[in-house]
Amino acid sequence: MGPPAKRIFLVEDDLKLASLVKEFLEGAGFVVDIEPRGDQAVLRIMEENPDLVILDLMLPGLDGLSVCRQVRPKFQNPILMLTALGDEIDEVVGLEIGADDYLVKPVRPRLLLARVHSLLRRIETAATREDDSMILTVGPLILDGAKRTVSFHDQPIELTTTEFDLLWYFAKRAGQVVNREELYLDLRGIEWDGLDRSIDINVARLRKKLGDDGKHPQLIKSIRGAGYLLAGR
Repeated sequence: MGPPAKRIFLVEDDLKLASLVKEFLEGAGFVVDIEPRGDQAVLRIMEENPDLVILDLMLPGLDGLSVCRQVRPKFQNPILMLTALGDEIDEVVGLEIGADDYLVKPVRPRLLLARVHSLLRRIETAATREDDSMILTVGPLILDGAKRTVSFHDQPIELTTTEFDLLWYFAKRAGQVVNREELYLDLRGIEWDGLDRSIDINVARLRKKLGDDGKHPQLIKSIRGAGYLLAGR
């Protein structure tokens, strides 16, 4: 017997679309549960702890941004947000409050599947990597690869899966400049299109949680025209 199928929780009130997405993802080997209401989704996500959540923005009971904001402090698995066509504000806000990725409607099945695989691969890679028992120390920053925990100046820092993977990536390359092309290929398995700002937004979230000045960062530095650098001291 192989490993159990990954469970995806789809929060979508367009039942026709939800049914099509469910059928497609189940055909790819996933178990999919549907919840049309945002307020009920919060309760179910916390109780059922699915492997991944696909979250629409416009929902009855509670909108998708509020759902994400409420579950994120306790739910560490990936959240893929569905946004309206061209609504950049929703994309940015969604990533700022804890979504791991986003897709613009109308949903293209193959692209959706690719994003789902990419998000789940991050967790699987983290669970099986050879250096998962490593503890990385960069000045006052300590990352435990086995427990996937972070402390800064001896204070625990709560991070999402994406934030931890990004900070781990920086920590292993502390003192080195990391460009966006590397980040997208290594962390997301896709090439950077020159427009996607999800990495930048996740860096901004990390800085905020670590108390790093967004305008004049001293810990995660922006290197103009090159990328990012985690200061080694």
